[in-house]
Amino acid sequence: MSTLVTTGVPSAQDIAGVTPPEERRARGPYATIECFQPIPCDPCHHSCRFGAIQEFEDINDIPKMDWSKCTGCALCVAACPGLAIFVVDETYSETECLIAMPYEFVPLPEKGQPVKLTDRAGIVVADGIVQRVVAGRKPAGTPVVWVSAPKRLATVVRGFILRKEG
Repeated sequence: MSTLVTTGVPSAQDIAGVTPPEERRARGPYATIECFQPIPCDPCHHSCRFGAIQEFEDINDIPKMDWSKCTGCALCVAACPGLAIFVVDETYSETECLIAMPYEFVPLPEKGQPVKLTDRAGIVVADGIVQRVVAGRKPAGTPVVWVSAPKRLATVVRGFILRKEG
Protein backbone atom coordinates (compact mmCIF):
# COMPACT_ATOMS: atom_id res chain seq x y z
CA MET A 1 0.00 0.00 0.00
CA SER A 2 1.35 3.44 -0.88
CA THR A 3 2.33 5.97 1.76
CA LEU A 4 -0.18 8.38 0.24
CA VAL A 5 -3.04 6.05 1.12
CA THR A 6 -1.75 5.23 4.61
CA THR A 7 -0.37 8.62 5.72
CA GLY A 8 -1.80 11.19 3.30
CA VAL A 9 1.76 12.16 2.37
CA PRO A 10 3.20 11.26 -1.05
CA SER A 11 6.36 9.16 -1.22
CA ALA A 12 9.70 10.37 -2.55
CA GLN A 13 8.97 8.29 -5.65
CA ASP A 14 5.61 10.06 -6.11
CA ILE A 15 7.35 13.46 -5.84
CA ALA A 16 10.14 12.47 -8.23
CA GLY A 17 7.50 11.54 -10.80
CA VAL A 18 6.06 15.09 -10.86
CA THR A 19 9.32 17.05 -10.59
CA PRO A 20 10.84 18.27 -13.85
CA PRO A 21 14.38 17.35 -14.86
CA GLU A 22 17.28 19.45 -13.51
CA GLU A 23 17.82 21.25 -16.82
CA ARG A 24 14.21 22.49 -16.81
CA ARG A 25 14.41 23.47 -13.14
CA ALA A 26 17.44 25.63 -13.98
CA ARG A 27 15.52 27.62 -16.63
CA GLY A 28 13.09 29.40 -14.30
CA PRO A 29 9.70 28.96 -12.68
CA TYR A 30 7.77 25.75 -13.32
CA ALA A 31 4.51 24.24 -12.08
CA THR A 32 4.50 20.94 -10.29
CA ILE A 33 1.20 19.10 -9.99
CA GLU A 34 1.01 16.90 -6.91
CA CYS A 35 -2.25 15.23 -7.90
CA PHE A 36 -1.66 11.50 -7.46
CA GLN A 37 -5.10 9.92 -7.49
CA PRO A 38 -7.63 9.79 -10.32
CA ILE A 39 -10.59 12.05 -9.55
CA PRO A 40 -13.08 13.82 -11.84
CA CYS A 41 -11.36 17.19 -12.14
CA ASP A 42 -9.73 19.22 -14.92
CA PRO A 43 -9.70 22.98 -14.13
CA CYS A 44 -5.88 22.96 -14.28
CA HIS A 45 -5.92 22.07 -17.97
CA HIS A 46 -8.49 24.74 -18.79
CA SER A 47 -6.64 27.42 -16.80
CA CYS A 48 -3.34 26.96 -18.64
CA ARG A 49 -3.11 29.46 -21.49
CA PHE A 50 0.10 27.87 -22.77
CA GLY A 51 -0.99 24.24 -23.15
CA ALA A 52 1.52 23.06 -20.56
CA ILE A 53 -1.07 20.94 -18.77
CA GLN A 54 -2.00 18.39 -21.37
CA GLU A 55 -5.60 17.76 -22.38
CA PHE A 56 -7.29 14.94 -20.49
CA GLU A 57 -8.54 11.91 -22.39
CA ASP A 58 -10.87 11.19 -19.47
CA ILE A 59 -12.07 13.57 -16.73
CA ASN A 60 -10.53 11.16 -14.17
CA ASP A 61 -7.02 11.33 -15.67
CA ILE A 62 -4.10 12.47 -13.56
CA PRO A 63 -2.72 15.74 -15.01
CA LYS A 64 0.40 15.54 -17.17
CA MET A 65 2.78 18.46 -17.68
CA ASP A 66 4.70 19.58 -20.72
CA TRP A 67 7.37 21.55 -18.84
CA SER A 68 8.72 23.01 -22.07
CA LYS A 69 5.51 25.05 -22.35
CA CYS A 70 5.18 26.06 -18.69
CA THR A 71 5.96 29.70 -17.88
CA GLY A 72 5.39 29.45 -14.13
CA CYS A 73 2.53 31.97 -14.27
CA ALA A 74 0.66 30.19 -11.41
CA LEU A 75 -2.83 30.49 -12.94
CA CYS A 76 -3.17 26.74 -12.45
CA VAL A 77 -2.33 27.09 -8.73
CA ALA A 78 -5.35 29.35 -8.20
CA ALA A 79 -7.60 27.14 -10.36
CA CYS A 80 -6.90 23.81 -8.63
CA PRO A 81 -9.72 22.94 -6.20
CA GLY A 82 -7.53 20.21 -4.70
CA LEU A 83 -4.75 22.66 -3.71
CA ALA A 84 -2.33 20.29 -5.43
CA ILE A 85 -0.35 22.62 -7.71
CA PHE A 86 2.70 24.67 -6.80
CA VAL A 87 5.06 26.86 -8.79
CA VAL A 88 8.73 26.72 -7.91
CA ASP A 89 11.46 29.11 -9.08
CA GLU A 90 14.89 27.79 -8.23
CA THR A 91 16.55 30.65 -10.12
CA TYR A 92 15.36 33.30 -7.63
CA SER A 93 18.80 33.65 -5.98
CA GLU A 94 21.95 31.70 -5.21
CA THR A 95 20.58 30.48 -1.88
CA GLU A 96 16.79 30.86 -2.09
CA CYS A 97 13.91 29.73 -4.25
CA LEU A 98 10.39 31.09 -4.59
CA ILE A 99 7.41 28.81 -4.09
CA ALA A 100 3.85 29.77 -5.04
CA MET A 101 1.22 27.89 -3.12
CA PRO A 102 -2.52 28.02 -2.63
CA TYR A 103 -3.73 29.58 0.62
CA GLU A 104 -7.36 29.35 1.76
CA PHE A 105 -7.14 30.88 5.23
CA VAL A 106 -7.87 34.36 6.54
CA PRO A 107 -6.36 36.71 7.03
CA LEU A 108 -4.12 36.59 3.99
CA PRO A 109 -0.49 37.19 4.86
CA GLU A 110 1.21 40.40 3.76
CA LYS A 111 4.29 40.90 1.63
CA GLY A 112 7.38 40.87 3.85
CA GLN A 113 5.70 38.85 6.59
CA PRO A 114 7.88 36.13 8.14
CA VAL A 115 6.44 32.59 8.09
CA LYS A 116 7.33 29.10 9.27
CA LEU A 117 7.68 26.87 6.21
CA THR A 118 6.27 23.34 6.39
CA ASP A 119 6.66 20.14 4.44
CA ARG A 120 3.77 18.05 3.09
CA ALA A 121 3.18 16.52 6.53
CA GLY A 122 2.90 19.94 8.18
CA ILE A 123 6.27 19.72 9.90
CA VAL A 124 8.16 23.02 10.17
CA VAL A 125 11.36 22.76 8.11
CA ALA A 126 12.60 26.37 7.82
CA ASP A 127 11.82 30.06 8.07
CA GLY A 128 10.62 32.01 5.06
CA ILE A 129 9.30 35.39 3.97
CA VAL A 130 6.13 36.18 2.03
CA GLN A 131 7.24 37.81 -1.23
CA ARG A 132 3.92 38.24 -3.03
CA VAL A 133 0.20 37.69 -2.42
CA VAL A 134 -2.26 37.32 -5.29
CA ALA A 135 -5.91 37.39 -4.19
CA GLY A 136 -8.12 34.75 -5.77
CA ARG A 137 -10.53 35.76 -8.49
CA LYS A 138 -14.20 35.60 -7.56
CA PRO A 139 -16.37 33.54 -7.59
CA ALA A 140 -13.75 30.81 -8.00
CA GLY A 141 -10.02 30.98 -7.55
CA THR A 142 -7.80 30.45 -4.59
CA PRO A 143 -5.38 33.11 -3.34
CA VAL A 144 -1.77 32.32 -4.20
CA VAL A 145 1.05 33.20 -1.83
CA TRP A 146 4.66 33.30 -2.99
CA VAL A 147 7.27 32.64 -0.28
CA SER A 148 11.05 32.59 -0.35
CA ALA A 149 12.60 29.43 1.01
CA PRO A 150 16.05 27.86 1.21
CA LYS A 151 16.85 26.55 -2.27
CA ARG A 152 17.74 23.12 -0.89
CA LEU A 153 14.07 22.78 0.17
CA ALA A 154 12.54 23.64 -3.23
CA THR A 155 10.88 20.24 -3.56
CA VAL A 156 10.10 19.93 0.16
CA VAL A 157 8.28 23.11 1.25
CA ARG A 158 4.56 22.95 0.48
CA GLY A 159 2.93 25.05 3.18
CA PHE A 160 3.50 27.68 5.81
CA ILE A 161 2.29 28.88 9.18
CA LEU A 162 1.97 32.55 9.96
CA ARG A 163 4.30 33.51 12.82
CA LYS A 164 2.69 34.86 15.93
CA GLU A 165 3.85 38.37 16.79
CA GLY A 166 5.55 38.96 20.14
